[in-house]
Amino acid sequence: MKKHNFSAGPSILPQEVLKKAADAIINFNNLNLSLIEVSHRGKDFVAVMEKAQSLVKELLNLPKGYSVLFLQGGASLEFLMVPYNILKVDGKAAYLDTGVWSAKAIKEAKMLGEIEVFASSKDKTYNYVPKNYTVPKNVDYVHCTSNNTIYGTQLKAFPKTDSVLVCDMSSDIFSRQIDFTQFDLIYAGAQKNMGPAGTTLVIIKDEILGKTGRTIPAILDYQLHINAESMLNTPSVFAVYVSMLTLEWLKKLGGISAIEKLNDAKAALLYNEIDRNPLFKGFAEKEDRSLMNVTFNLTDQTHEEAFNKLWNDAGISGIKGHRSVGGYRASIYNAMPIESVQVLVDAMKQLEKQIA
Repeated sequence: MKKHNFSAGPSILPQEVLKKAADAIINFNNLNLSLIEVSHRGKDFVAVMEKAQSLVKELLNLPKGYSVLFLQGGASLEFLMVPYNILKVDGKAAYLDTGVWSAKAIKEAKMLGEIEVFASSKDKTYNYVPKNYTVPKNVDYVHCTSNNTIYGTQLKAFPKTDSVLVCDMSSDIFSRQIDFTQFDLIYAGAQKNMGPAGTTLVIIKDEILGKTGRTIPAILDYQLHINAESMLNTPSVFAVYVSMLTLEWLKKLGGISAIEKLNDAKAALLYNEIDRNPLFKGFAEKEDRSLMNVTFNLTDQTHEEAFNKLWNDAGISGIKGHRSVGGYRASIYNAMPIESVQVLVDAMKQLEKQIA
């Protein structure tokens, strides 16, 4: 039976990408060597890294002046690398708090300097995105998180600032059309929308670096990683390769404009059923709902056992809500086919028929 994988991450990847990756594990580029045993400095893998970096720039329509890195440590390491590289000694940064991951980023940054949280939705368990806030001036950078995986909220507009703008896009990068040049630094763990766990995409406007006045440990220094073309240390060869394949798949589909239409259709299908079906209710405020992570609850918990059996029997996996929220979370990243979303919707409708 086909599994319909709604996991929040590591998440579903396109079937054709998985097949190509599997082949490369056995025989990469007809070298009669596995992808994971060739030199990362050999021409075959250097070509992979260069292609992946080029596809990032092409798909996001980035001009000259941006560098693309594939690093390690996940977005969690970026919580520390960002202030190390752009928060000045005795400087100040401003953060928008919209969930667990932005709160973790704030905690890390506070180790290096003064951090102002200029707006937060913690008061309502992060089920909305703050609005009508004032962005502090004269700060070294402003940080936001574009999509909140746990709570199912997504920024529809970003802070306006004359300072450096940083965004954690771990769970919705490459999913919708926005002006990516409004950001000076973007980072994203690959394991949501781009590849397997093990590599982190970092996009940096070159001109923002080298201004902190602090000594940066080599492995945390963006400039050294740029100089070494993401090979300051051995990169996550497999994760970078699969990310390259996924970006090729996205380009072939028609790029971000094409995938956005598919993502809109998937989200509409599921949210419409949540709103129509009296047995379910959405967790996030409607105007802030994520296109990537759909969070919802039963209106009556006595139906939990019946619903769990229905979606299990339908071959659905990975829709249990995060422990801090409960309920259900259906992650519908780029590679999720609308047919799988329909299977979930059908299970929700079937529950309604049973109860009636």
